[in-house]
Amino acid sequence: MFDVLHSDKKIVKFLLPLFLALIALPFIFTGVMDPGTPGIGKGANMAKVGGAKISDLQFDLALRNEQNRMRNRLGDAFKPGMVNDPFFRQEVLNDLIERQLLFQEIDRRKLWLSADVVRSAIAAMPDFQENGKFSKARYDWFLQSTGLQAETSIREDLMIRQYLDAIDSAFVSNMQAEALLRLQLEERQFHEIRIPAERFFESIAVGEDDVRKYYDANKPSFEEPEKIKVEYVVLSQDDIFSRIIPSESETKVWYDDHQDRYRQEEERQARHILIKAENAEEKVKAKSKAGQILAEVKKAPMKFGELAKRYSQDVGTAPNGGDLGFFQRGAMVKPFADAVFETLKKEEISGLVESDYGYHIIQLMDIRPERRRLFDEVRGEIEDEIRRQTAARKFAESAESFSNAVYEQSDDLQSVAGNFNLKLQKTDWFPRDREKLEALGLGILANDGVFERIFSKDAIKTKQNTETVEIGQNAFIAARVVDYDPAKLKPLEAVKADIEKRLRLREAMNLARKAGEHALEKLGKGSENGEDAALKWSPVRTIVRNKVPPNFPQAMVKAIFGADSGKIPAYSGLVDGEGYTIFKVVKVNAPEKTDEQDVRNILREYNAIVAQQELSAFMTNLRKRYPIEINQSRLVVTDD
Repeated sequence: MFDVLHSDKKIVKFLLPLFLALIALPFIFTGVMDPGTPGIGKGANMAKVGGAKISDLQFDLALRNEQNRMRNRLGDAFKPGMVNDPFFRQEVLNDLIERQLLFQEIDRRKLWLSADVVRSAIAAMPDFQENGKFSKARYDWFLQSTGLQAETSIREDLMIRQYLDAIDSAFVSNMQAEALLRLQLEERQFHEIRIPAERFFESIAVGEDDVRKYYDANKPSFEEPEKIKVEYVVLSQDDIFSRIIPSESETKVWYDDHQDRYRQEEERQARHILIKAENAEEKVKAKSKAGQILAEVKKAPMKFGELAKRYSQDVGTAPNGGDLGFFQRGAMVKPFADAVFETLKKEEISGLVESDYGYHIIQLMDIRPERRRLFDEVRGEIEDEIRRQTAARKFAESAESFSNAVYEQSDDLQSVAGNFNLKLQKTDWFPRDREKLEALGLGILANDGVFERIFSKDAIKTKQNTETVEIGQNAFIAARVVDYDPAKLKPLEAVKADIEKRLRLREAMNLARKAGEHALEKLGKGSENGEDAALKWSPVRTIVRNKVPPNFPQAMVKAIFGADSGKIPAYSGLVDGEGYTIFKVVKVNAPEKTDEQDVRNILREYNAIVAQQELSAFMTNLRKRYPIEINQSRLVVTDD
């Protein structure tokens, strides 16, 4: 996409996750608060930073955003109980504190952003676009639905980004980057000797007393785990959504009542030639060059596309002859939009148009007048919107009564399922083992809250319904233990052979390690095979530090590159799960020359690491400048 539409690409990349997280808040659209998020509505202050307060509500919203991001990232592995962890809550609060520190420092320095930059960032957000273009109707609807001050939030984010860019002084020299690259490209040739533990296995005798002692000391490992059977029901907004079929009349009424949402603003297609200028000195040269190109365009307007390919510095559109496609007015910075939507007539070519990016020569190619999208075009969108709203309402209406029914009909989930049109699901026997639950396709029962409740003493003893547990965004489950089989200790005779094998392997590993260390010591003194004729070196192998095969153990990499290359051959040893390995490094190669692009890449990565370290130090200094008070009691979740 071209520069005018997307404003500062670094800023937009930083901004989108921050602001779109606000859009993703489920309760904004559904009105349903997550009962699993502690502290909503307590009205306290989480912290005080300088003269500003971070309210309980701000913290809860941030906690919800992070919870939703984790749920999307982890999928089934997400556990709602994670948000109750004090460390997790502290990290969320730290983010809010650091954001407030930056706001106060920015305010102290009297920094400011223009409305045009903010509006350009808004226009670039996918959630405010239709068919790849900014939709003012969608943006207005969002503001009306949420009451959020979008431009204020975005301005704050942009100011933070620009301020951080301004203070970024990270610098790593080319020499440092090249040295690091040479290290990463280092190649080592090596042989290896394997001393397997099985070599000693048969020679080891295990007595009856040894077996008995091991059994007595490790009884828990010889238990057959407890097992249960359960039945459960799930109430979810997604399930309700899937069962809703909006009628034709409903969709038409919705369409008639929301005309503004389906109004498509006037769109215009233009192409341009951009000569960039980022400061006053560049503007003089850019204006002169753009003037010369304009004269050439005026002489041959039919060659506009060809000249754009040749001269335009907008790398996103130059290959297409400068064509920007169709766009709405709000998608462009003001000088550009004014020229396209107010000054130019169809096929007319502008003079020089100055913007924050430099000088543009623009040709208006086509016009699509404002129109209302037809009912058939938006029928699917309307049906989905009706489903979402109806499902959210029904779920909100059902959530509390579902929880009450589970409690009141404490030993009868079948009736609860029937009353709420849900399926009563039943399991076969399964152990207290989360991984096995996942393997059996019962991951829903491996959820922290569910797992703890179904294996609780009360649930097993009474066989009554558990309380409802949140298992995802707008989804609850209740379960009941149907049958229980307690853990049992296996008799010694049943596990004797296994214990003997374990003891032999343990002693064999010990003997392999001793043999390997002895051989390594001899090799270091110059003996070719460590005075052990059974040791045979493998054929030579090669490994490069930054091109290690995925299946190559990291412990081996560390051992090979840890061998002192000051004296060749160099030796090192490693204990693994099968015995002992000795490595003999016979050659070390480092590149004489390095690729310039590779140096630039590693320089960029190295600079990013240094920049992060500098930012951390900068934030530490800000914490010293502005006093911070934290309500520690709010970081700990209690049951009340």
